[in-house]
Amino acid sequence: MANLLRLALAQVNPTVGDFAGNAQIISDAARGAALAGAHVLVFPEMVISGYPVEDLALRSSFREMSKRTVTEVAEKAKRDGFGEMVLFVGYLDEKSGARDRLGQPTGAPQNAVAVIHDGRIKATYVKQHLPNYGVFDEFRNFVPGLDSLIVRVHGIDIGVAICEDIWQEGGAIEGLTLRKPGLLVVPNGSPFERSKDDERLALVQKRARQIAAPLAYVNMTGGQDDLVFDGDTIVVDATGNLLARTKQFEEVLVFVDVKAQSHTSQPDVVIHEDCLEEYETVDGVVFPRLEEEAEIWNAIVLGIKDYAKKNKFESCLIALSGGIDSAIVATLAVDALGAKNVFGVGLPSKYSSDHSLSDAYALANNTGLNFRVIEIEPIVSEFVTGLNLNGIAEENVQARVRGTTLMAISNQEGHLVLATGNKSELAVGYSTLYGDAVGGFAPIKDIYKTDVWALSRWRNDLARRRGEAPPIPENSITKEPSAELRPGQKDSDSLPDYDILDAILVRYVDGDQGAEELISSGVDADLVRRVIAMVDKAEYKRRQYPPGAKVSSRAFGKDRRLPITSHWVEKDE
Repeated sequence: MANLLRLALAQVNPTVGDFAGNAQIISDAARGAALAGAHVLVFPEMVISGYPVEDLALRSSFREMSKRTVTEVAEKAKRDGFGEMVLFVGYLDEKSGARDRLGQPTGAPQNAVAVIHDGRIKATYVKQHLPNYGVFDEFRNFVPGLDSLIVRVHGIDIGVAICEDIWQEGGAIEGLTLRKPGLLVVPNGSPFERSKDDERLALVQKRARQIAAPLAYVNMTGGQDDLVFDGDTIVVDATGNLLARTKQFEEVLVFVDVKAQSHTSQPDVVIHEDCLEEYETVDGVVFPRLEEEAEIWNAIVLGIKDYAKKNKFESCLIALSGGIDSAIVATLAVDALGAKNVFGVGLPSKYSSDHSLSDAYALANNTGLNFRVIEIEPIVSEFVTGLNLNGIAEENVQARVRGTTLMAISNQEGHLVLATGNKSELAVGYSTLYGDAVGGFAPIKDIYKTDVWALSRWRNDLARRRGEAPPIPENSITKEPSAELRPGQKDSDSLPDYDILDAILVRYVDGDQGAEELISSGVDADLVRRVIAMVDKAEYKRRQYPPGAKVSSRAFGKDRRLPITSHWVEKDE
């Protein structure tokens, strides 16, 4: 027999280690859910501690605070009058009685969900599948659970899985399928990647059909270092029909009345035996997905906003060269922090063109950000003369004077410095250590140069559709890229055309294709060898680059880990 249950799904933005703040987020959501008549409230994965906690999981003090906080959350829910509602709350636990041993994370931490009712934790589920690929290191930090969990709430048997549990075949999902839950709730900490929302929906629909029950997939939102969580909370019925889907990149408490079969399983815990009487239902809302450019733009904006906010910065500082990279970073920053909190500085040398400053001024006028100019030539001359520099050393000292100037202003005025390098430059080492590579955050480090141009045009088009002035000067988009470190310098002097370069980089960096595969597909052999050599040689630079928002399936950093010292050379035959 099908019965109703009102779910509240909390797509929230926790902060790692902010136990008091995260507990307040839970309390606020519980109040809103109770006022809306929700029977069950589901939070994302590890909402108590924030996610990912990385090696903080290995600290006993951190685990103890997590366990204490989840208990306090349960008690407070009852004190506030929400004790009858059932809460599914992700937190960091530890395996009781486990002895430390080689190969097991210290303290046996566990990624868990507490089932809370009437001021107490009535049951606990521990994540069984621990991802150890891409950005994930969970096998390093957690001990897996072994058992499934089904809790009867108002007659409906609710199964629990955590994120990776539903991505893997067999194991957790197979066990749940055999136990026949009437509803499955899935708390998640699933980072944003391009086109991942389509993959998520297909997976959720597949699992709902597999277990023959509705499925509620609840994801967090917000930025955490180089990760951005986009939300995309989804509810489907037993046949995979979409019942509700949230806005992306926003905190939201969404409600949906789900019809589920009652008394379908042998539950581990019974909270309510009897089903609810009929009540007036509300329809879930399905928000359309953003177009790809909007997804990427919003992900980077949220990454900047939360990196600044969660690290106690109110403003940012950007070197504005008049080029496309600094222009797009500045525009992203304005969207994230507001124009009054974005400070641009022009740092012309004797090789800077007239349009370098005029385009920077145009950007400042278009966006309303703060702008000043500091002539660096006197400082550069002192270095060049005093150290008798020429050639590449003279070029790089210009970049390093700029970097030192930015960091000095940051120290003096308290701004977060944003690096402006893109993924193409980062891939081939087209940057100067302690120069244009300085900063606390690198917003566009995971988008290639061709993406930079495409996003810039998209953002200008968006402004026109809104009846606003396009923020990015057209000349910054159309002019040939140049570092302007010597007379007449162009990026094309050192690099292939970006259309050609990026096509190779996507396959070599993101796709892990080797020289032989690239050449056999028709790419010029000498060009392949040249690009691969540049990429491999630049690993030491990438290790020293600031974190930045991950938007691709293979970002530099945790996603792609290679030795700096290596004699491996890609063979093409």
